[in-house]
Amino acid sequence: MVLPFNVLALNRIKPSLIFGSKIQRNRYTPINLSISNSELLHIDISNPSQCQNYIDQILEKNRAEVTYGGYLEKRNLYKQNPNFTTTDDHFRNVHLGIDFWTKSGTEVIVPFDGTVHSFKNNAIKGDYGPTIVLKHDLIGCYFHTLYGHLSLDSLEDIFVGKVLTKGTKLGSLGTSDINVNYAPHLHFQLILDMENKYGDYPGVCAVEDLSYYKKNCPDPNILFDLP
Repeated sequence: MVLPFNVLALNRIKPSLIFGSKIQRNRYTPINLSISNSELLHIDISNPSQCQNYIDQILEKNRAEVTYGGYLEKRNLYKQNPNFTTTDDHFRNVHLGIDFWTKSGTEVIVPFDGTVHSFKNNAIKGDYGPTIVLKHDLIGCYFHTLYGHLSLDSLEDIFVGKVLTKGTKLGSLGTSDINVNYAPHLHFQLILDMENKYGDYPGVCAVEDLSYYKKNCPDPNILFDLP
């Protein structure tokens, strides 16, 4: 199944930016955390402090408030975590969503109408921490959005089936101790088939499994059209 994003475009459904109108589009700048980035050769990006220092450099250089990127990026971010090695000894290092790196406490905004599919605190080191999954039906276009690395209070006053309208607050970004050892950011992912998973879905895959996950998790930037 291929998600018909052209339906969204034809009907002019324009998602809200993920942090709402408080951070303007021109304050977003791309970042490259892939293994091909030579600037990272002497930086341990799996260390939250070192990763944050690099993010701050990119933000300052580009006079931005948010750095973003990472879809299908092959990263060293997970190399020291055994949870990213699969049972068949494949190493998961290909990122399946977009990461939006900015300050902890930043409000996350619902980009378009949806209902709560599931939620969970995935508290194992290297996982998502507090996570919310929404489901959407936009003019017969069915898909899910996953929001990882939220604050603990984002999971308060939430329940399966809760209706959330475009532009309303979903939650806020967690600190490194809550988001299980990452610099503060939002992991945002599109998912067609949740495969009976609840409050969780792989955000990183092995190269050997990429053909499937690339189809099931399309590029989220097709919604936001960030440069």
